[in-house]
Amino acid sequence: MKKQLVRAGLGVAALTLLAPLLAACGDDEPKLVIYNAQHEQLLKELAPEFTKETGIEVELRNGKDLELSNQLVQEGKASPADVFLTENSPAMSQVEAAGLFSKLPSDILDVIPAQYRPRSGLWTGFVARSTTLVYNTDQVEESDLPASILDLAKPEWKGRISFSPTGADFQAIVAGMLDLEGEQTTKAWLEGIKANGKVYDGNNLVLEAVNSGEVEVGIVYHYYWERDHKESGDVSDHSSQYYFGNQDPGAFVSVSGAGVLASSDMKTEAEKFVEFLVNEKGQQVLADSYALEYPLNPAVQLEGVAKPFDELQPPDVNVSDLDAKKVVDLMTEVGFL
Repeated sequence: MKKQLVRAGLGVAALTLLAPLLAACGDDEPKLVIYNAQHEQLLKELAPEFTKETGIEVELRNGKDLELSNQLVQEGKASPADVFLTENSPAMSQVEAAGLFSKLPSDILDVIPAQYRPRSGLWTGFVARSTTLVYNTDQVEESDLPASILDLAKPEWKGRISFSPTGADFQAIVAGMLDLEGEQTTKAWLEGIKANGKVYDGNNLVLEAVNSGEVEVGIVYHYYWERDHKESGDVSDHSSQYYFGNQDPGAFVSVSGAGVLASSDMKTEAEKFVEFLVNEKGQQVLADSYALEYPLNPAVQLEGVAKPFDELQPPDVNVSDLDAKKVVDLMTEVGFL
């Protein structure tokens, strides 16, 4: 009888000791792993809102567009990633071409206009940035700016233009031109602006150079100028933005993409994250953030910028056709990379 009581007592003691451990294990829920090439600060604002909404914890692994897309291709089905986010769509196209995405449900896809997502349905755009020409208002009249970005390769622009060719932003613009104009025209344009232009290591440096009068114009995305103009004006008080129109390659709108990895063990949760990115609540978080990128859900507008999204006149490109490898090869051949 005593032995039975002792055993029972030991059993209760063991269970008492194990209880906190079991509780801890129960709290250790798996996290949704996001390979994030979008702005790190933006996702640090967005991810907590998603967790508050759904209870799903998120782990961000941050990097650059092609750095992470190359990593995903290398990892293949063994990747720990559940979701991939980019700043520009050529990196999404690379992962799509490798067959690594799972098709998104139609109720997620249908929220975003067809122009800003691939026909395959394997990923979707969620925000966008417009190509612009920032110009020094003390040196250049808007009426003297070119009708097409292609004109910047002409001799009259020699010594007057600037850009940052090593970044994913500029390379996405080149990818759009390649899709629209073909390899011969794109190569000739690259050679022309190389002869005419001044190279900077970063778009903010382009902005500074134009504002200081070091160079007259620069190729950037809209939000570089918009952010500085909103925050301080330190490098935008002597400049303004010029938007190309008429579906010119210079009016290219670059799409940030989101896709669910086919190898994910958390597809339901991953789809919920992409759904949050494109629904009104998530898009409003994006619109209210520091990033000043254009939301792609038509129900949400970016306020307080020089040009509303619905006034842009971008060319129609198939975002799945934007070929990062071909762009890198071409820019290497021209001598930019």
